[in-house]
Amino acid sequence: MRLKISLLKEPKHILLICVGWTTAEELYSCSDDHQIVKWNLLTGETSQIVKLPDDIYPIDLHWFPKSLGIKKQTQAESFVLTSSDGKFHLISKLGRVEKSVEAHCGAVLAGRWNYEGTALVTVGEDGQIKIWSKTGMLRSTLAQQGTPVYSVAWGPDSEKVLYTAGKQLIIKPLQPNAKVLQWKAHDGIILKVDWNSVNDLILSAGEDCKYKVWDSYGRPLYNSLPHEHPITSVAWAPDGELFAVGSFHTLRLCDKTGWSYALEKPNTGSIFNIAWSIDGTQIAGACGNGHVVFAHVVEQRWEWKNFQVTLTKRRTMQVRNVLNDAVDLLEFRDRVIKASLNYAHLVVSTSLQCYVFSTKNWNTPLIFDLKEGTVSLILQAERHFLLVDGGGIYLYSYEGRFISSPKFPGMRTDILNAQTVSLSNDTIAIKDKADEKIIFLFEASTGKPLGDGKLLSHKNEILEIALDQKGLTNDRKIAFIDKNRDLYITSVKRFGKEEQIIKLGTMVHTLAWSDTCNILCGLQDTRFTVWYYPNTVYVDRDILPKTLYERDASEFSKNPHIVSFVGNQVTIRRADGSLVHISISPYPAILHEYVSGSKWEDAVRLCRFVKEQTMWACLAAMAVANRDMTTAEIAYAAIGEIDKVQYINSIKDLPSKESKMAHILMFSGNIQEAEMVLLQAGLVYQAIQININLYNWERALELAVKYKTHVDTVLAYRQKFLETFGKQETNKRYLQYAEGLQIDWEKIRAKIEMEITKEREPSSPNPSTPDPE
Repeated sequence: MRLKISLLKEPKHILLICVGWTTAEELYSCSDDHQIVKWNLLTGETSQIVKLPDDIYPIDLHWFPKSLGIKKQTQAESFVLTSSDGKFHLISKLGRVEKSVEAHCGAVLAGRWNYEGTALVTVGEDGQIKIWSKTGMLRSTLAQQGTPVYSVAWGPDSEKVLYTAGKQLIIKPLQPNAKVLQWKAHDGIILKVDWNSVNDLILSAGEDCKYKVWDSYGRPLYNSLPHEHPITSVAWAPDGELFAVGSFHTLRLCDKTGWSYALEKPNTGSIFNIAWSIDGTQIAGACGNGHVVFAHVVEQRWEWKNFQVTLTKRRTMQVRNVLNDAVDLLEFRDRVIKASLNYAHLVVSTSLQCYVFSTKNWNTPLIFDLKEGTVSLILQAERHFLLVDGGGIYLYSYEGRFISSPKFPGMRTDILNAQTVSLSNDTIAIKDKADEKIIFLFEASTGKPLGDGKLLSHKNEILEIALDQKGLTNDRKIAFIDKNRDLYITSVKRFGKEEQIIKLGTMVHTLAWSDTCNILCGLQDTRFTVWYYPNTVYVDRDILPKTLYERDASEFSKNPHIVSFVGNQVTIRRADGSLVHISISPYPAILHEYVSGSKWEDAVRLCRFVKEQTMWACLAAMAVANRDMTTAEIAYAAIGEIDKVQYINSIKDLPSKESKMAHILMFSGNIQEAEMVLLQAGLVYQAIQININLYNWERALELAVKYKTHVDTVLAYRQKFLETFGKQETNKRYLQYAEGLQIDWEKIRAKIEMEITKEREPSSPNPSTPDPE
């Protein structure tokens, strides 16, 4: 990826101070020559909008935000201009000064609208931070300090403000008594800050010639090397994936993790102000020598299997098949904004249309018009893809048919990214921004909430979510990382009973599901871990460690990120921007394929061929999950779990199908479900007996009393248990029912024999009936 720079031969201003985009093709600039100039990038024309009074020297410009909840404006209609005389001015698009407000003593150094457009924050040389209403009425003075405040930014939820204080950065919530966060960020005065609403990361630039990336808790994520000159401007791209850095004769394009994609050296003087276009495809910089520098982001790359797609120009893509070196050129009518290559399809959104290409045929794309031009996110699954723009979330099939558009209360599409939205063939999962402990789940086909409409809620804030891609809808699982960096897995199916949320790992920084089978990989502290069969936690948690593959991850340096998991190849991006490819064993994927097709004999044969404990452990868990106890017995024997082999053998000898099912459920730890199966089949004694075997005495007596049967049996076993340990009965309920009751073991044994005989009668005469499939 790099920047394509364009500059006019002659500057339009004397000394340029600030720039701001109205649409993706139109820009306003203003400077010390009191002119406000409009730039049209389609025609290349510039025109003077207005000449300001001679006493107004502009310092900062910020357009009123376009997205206002449901009411949409196609383009910004007014902007705030701060000036050196201590005022800020609300100016219409046509250049009329609607209002001028006395705001600070000394220059107003920055002014910023919040994301909703309901409030304006200004900072000045007098060290004050003030909050104003939309119409320019003073609401509050948020803070006051002894040094000038050079830059300010709103937090993603518009509830906090970030501002500079010399070498310090301060985050102050709008609530009066909330905790203020302050830290030393640079060794020189901080000149510029920016806070992105999508990734919640902070940028800062200072006179110490460095730029830095921070999280919202003030923890450093990236620290640049010193440049030759002070860093005078920084700005996030709208989607939070890139940022731009400006300095003297310097413009740099960086990834959100800090490493640099491209460095340009235009002849501009210091770049005082950087603004990204609304679609995130180009940058405008306000230069010290009066120029406006324009830079287009080109040469973005997308890779999938043997295809590599490169954006060579604004409207042209090059597709290269690395197997035969065949090259195709794709031409578009408008500029390309976003693209995604996955599942044998390339999806490209331009400013007006969406193109869907199949990797089998690049010549005939499917084209449909977009409701709103600026697509901020494209996600793909095997059957369909998802587009996110300022207006909503839309699901389309690869044939271009609109499928659904999920909605939820308080939805803000401008802050969704690949970590907070996940898509599979039948489910859409979206992390809520208002309450970060909640995940909304939707049916892909209808856009309605999944199941009985219950939300998935967790005890901590969730950072990243990912749905598995294969298997049946009923078995769909979602993995997520919370703010403690713990990895959890749970079922998305939400009917009646609360699904368990089970912890899979700790200190997990990034995760990805395979696109071909339900294998999960993640980077855990100093290890790269692959969960070959994550469902093991629902079947037999004891053997989970045996189903993992782990290797040292120190070679990936600090803060690596998993880019993709295609087939058996995982691609990881290191903190320095380099890509590392890891191949994992292809055998677990083949095993998944055999099991999904119920080819148990082939699965056993494969495990015998590979001779790995991991494979046998996965097969054991898969067999129990699919109720194939013959295969489970072979697999458990292979990994030396003799006690489980014996238990499986005892299950095989049970007389009825229901008993077998109940004991398989017990094997997986689902005691309540096992009891329910037995009670529904009328096998009350067997339900009581499993509670006795588990020393669940309260429940055993409760069932016996409820169904008026085998109370004496429960009391007898309880008495025997207490005698073994030399204890006295203290439970009031047991004392109550034992009063005046004589325990007759002969009678009890006869009753038990009768129950077992009764259970055998409806089933086949052969006691070892085949396993339930």
